Amino acid sequence: MHEKRFHGNADALRSPERRTLLEVPRVLDLILTGITADSALDVGTGTGLFAEELAARGLSVVGLDANPDMVQRAGTLVPSVRFLEGTAEKLPFPDQSFDLVFLGQVLHEVEPPLAALKEAHRVARVRVAILEWPYREEEQGPPFAIRMEPKRVEAWARTAGFRKVQRRTLTRMELFLLDIA
Repeated sequence: MHEKRFHGNADALRSPERRTLLEVPRVLDLILTGITADSALDVGTGTGLFAEELAARGLSVVGLDANPDMVQRAGTLVPSVRFLEGTAEKLPFPDQSFDLVFLGQVLHEVEPPLAALKEAHRVARVRVAILEWPYREEEQGPPFAIRMEPKRVEAWARTAGFRKVQRRTLTRMELFLLDIA
């Protein structure tokens, strides 16, 4: 069984405060800038917050989560998106299935992170985007012990085969843009 570290209230994942914290429109602007994308995979979709926003921008979206309760909840909240159960470490899709693969606050939950990045690289055609908590102690988010040091994420991305690795520090998050070519 896949370890699920999120044990909070699913409704809190869609609160206005969380949307503001995650800077959803800004994140989508950044991950879509400079690429042409018609399809996206939202890995660790939770309640489908980012999947919903990607679909609203005209992309064909699949949301994937290891937690069957989250998959069911997301499907109820966002009927325009297809949601499936699965893990980041073993994506159930053929090679190059999606233009964009998005891992929103999930990389710190997978073991090993490099396997998830290799899988994301395998199923992406254009770009993989990773949104993570900053590498510092904070009241919100996961414990510091499981947060991702940016240099490690960048090193894993290069090992996974990404040719271009960019990091953007947002107001309260770290965003990594990993390009295939």
